Amino acid sequence: MFEDLRWFGFEWSEGPDVGGRFAPYNQSERTNFYRKALKKFEAGDFIYPCTCSRKDIQQAATAPHAEDDEPIYPGTCRQNRQSQIGNRKFSWRFRVPDGEAIHFHDENCGGQEFVAGKDFGDFVVWRPDDVPAYQLACVVDDAAMQITEVVRGADLLVSTARQILLYRALGLTPPKFFHCELLRDVNGNRLAKRHDALSLRTLRARGKTPESLQ
Repeated sequence: MFEDLRWFGFEWSEGPDVGGRFAPYNQSERTNFYRKALKKFEAGDFIYPCTCSRKDIQQAATAPHAEDDEPIYPGTCRQNRQSQIGNRKFSWRFRVPDGEAIHFHDENCGGQEFVAGKDFGDFVVWRPDDVPAYQLACVVDDAAMQITEVVRGADLLVSTARQILLYRALGLTPPKFFHCELLRDVNGNRLAKRHDALSLRTLRARGKTPESLQ
């Protein structure tokens, strides 16, 4: 990723390779930050231990949305307490306020509204392998590093609604968001890591220039 960005001529003043005042930047070195947030969620009764497997959820939940591959969690473990789990592995799942409309303004896509429990359900903030999930890590890092604007793909609009709930639970102010349209191939499919033939490294090896790809 760093090679690709430098190839395009990008330069940055902070990051894992150059340091900065908010170091460390590698998530594997920021576990203490994430655990503090998890403790706040637990103290506020925002989360609960979930022993459901991916297969359990797929069988019990409603079908996933076209825009968001994650099915709505049916709430199987909502009444769980950690003392009831025993030695079983579990994830920590955030309890969403069912029926509440989450509103935010996107700097590119305009006004957005997603209804908790309908457009997205209870979601994992800490995985059973003792690693923070994407939603928690994003919120904690952006807040700690004083990020004021997040730019990312439009496929993550629903994730923004989830993250706004995490910001609220932690008593933090969310940044501004700008969601870009996704790059797609000639068939309309979004470019993904699995499409190696269209990776920047492959295109670079074929002699393509940054200017030809803009």
